[in-house]
Amino acid sequence: MTKRIVIDPVTRLEGHYKIEVELEKDQVKNAWVSGTMARGIEALLKDKDPRDAPYVTSRFCGVCYSVHQICSARAIESAVGAKVPYGGILLRNLVMGAQYLYDHPLHFYQLSALDYLDIMAVANYKGSDKALLGVKDKIVGLVNAKDTFPLTPRYEPDEYCVKDPEVVTTLVKHYLDALIMHAKARNMGAIFGGRTPHYQSIVAGGFTQQPDAEQVKKFRTMLDEQKNFIENVYLKDVLAVGTGPLFPLAKAGLGAGHLNYLAYGGFEMDPEGKTQLFPGGVILGLNPASIKVDPCDPAKITESVKYGWYQDAQPGHPKDGRQVFNLDKKEAYSFSKAPRYDGKPMEVGPMARLLVAKNPDLLDLVAKGAKPGVVARHAARALETKLVLDACYKWIDQLQSQMAKPGFRIHDTDHWEPTDGMGAGFYEAPRGALGHWISIKDKKIANYSAVVPTTWNSSPRDESGVRGQFEEALIGAPVKDPKNPINLVRIIRSFDPCSACAIHLIDPQTNEVRKFIVE
Repeated sequence: MTKRIVIDPVTRLEGHYKIEVELEKDQVKNAWVSGTMARGIEALLKDKDPRDAPYVTSRFCGVCYSVHQICSARAIESAVGAKVPYGGILLRNLVMGAQYLYDHPLHFYQLSALDYLDIMAVANYKGSDKALLGVKDKIVGLVNAKDTFPLTPRYEPDEYCVKDPEVVTTLVKHYLDALIMHAKARNMGAIFGGRTPHYQSIVAGGFTQQPDAEQVKKFRTMLDEQKNFIENVYLKDVLAVGTGPLFPLAKAGLGAGHLNYLAYGGFEMDPEGKTQLFPGGVILGLNPASIKVDPCDPAKITESVKYGWYQDAQPGHPKDGRQVFNLDKKEAYSFSKAPRYDGKPMEVGPMARLLVAKNPDLLDLVAKGAKPGVVARHAARALETKLVLDACYKWIDQLQSQMAKPGFRIHDTDHWEPTDGMGAGFYEAPRGALGHWISIKDKKIANYSAVVPTTWNSSPRDESGVRGQFEEALIGAPVKDPKNPINLVRIIRSFDPCSACAIHLIDPQTNEVRKFIVE
């Protein structure tokens, strides 16, 4: 007998998503993921000065604001022929690097860890560590006060949740420590970015704020503190949990989805951008034993609106994209469009980047039996945080060296005035491949379009009925108790959508609404 589960909204992610699945013999046999929030910023940009676009598109999100800002700037640079001096590239790399350092640990501890811990095990901690005893006293005090928010209420722990009191208590302490490190990493970005959120220094042509020696010193000191936390806490926690209690999930490949991956590439490592920290490429049909990576050709990208609340149109390139809504469309079930690469749905994000790069640490985990999926995504996110951390030291050293040279520049002042043309900007946001397209006519924005990472991952079906990545990742997921569908949210959160408030579970037989507040 087929059972149906609806989770609306999915919590602890940025934006609003609804999951609807059909179960057969306690496994997901079909799935629909609905983006229930319309984005209209592109429409707001029409007829505006192109130089305003980076500041406006930054408001796509209060979490990953800077990636839209830099992508928008790159689109304009592509249209007008601007070339960012190496000083500007280094400053951009540093503020964007700071975003990775706060975003990835935040996702693991605050947004995902609660799906893998039996929080109440803290009450059984018997050790003598003063810091952990303090955590225990705090949690027990909250329980006694009947105020355990934001750790509970939540889904009930299952057989994959960590239950060892010392491990759980340690991870809860690190959950709290990560909040402090998150704030400090944001402040790192503000050193050069001007403020956070929504940096002021990233503009078309480069960067606006000339760095000084004191800022360089401050950034390096704060980077040292991040290094200690990332290497000695975050990375160890993710790998220990992933190769320990969660390894059965890793071996099962929970949440694998379509084995197609895309990365545009990001973080230039030289003045000409010939090498990048994250290389670009596409993988069509992953074979872990022999990974074949093809060059990424943005001309092969199309967007379908077949099942989106938009006026019907044939799949087209994002540069021609329009935001014309049709809320009465009968077949539609999402505000997300359906991007495809050469007609195929793609996964973007940390796992895609490291697979395209053939990262040896991730491939070592795969060789040990960790299939692409939920656990591998968390591992990839931690591994690439270490890559960005190490690169930040190189960039801050190079910036200090460049600052001492005559003619140090951070902005292309020769291409500041907008000219007519079309351009595209690409970047690797923490959540994955991000693209912005701009058309400029009479020195005003004639059209603007963006395909963001979660649009790739959360897309609905296309004209051929092929599911998006979220939907495909849910197929086959075990759901032993329809009232406690923890695996469904584990899968969705592993892609790093971010932040929300309440869950509504609708029982298909009784129409009873079950509410869980989850933070």
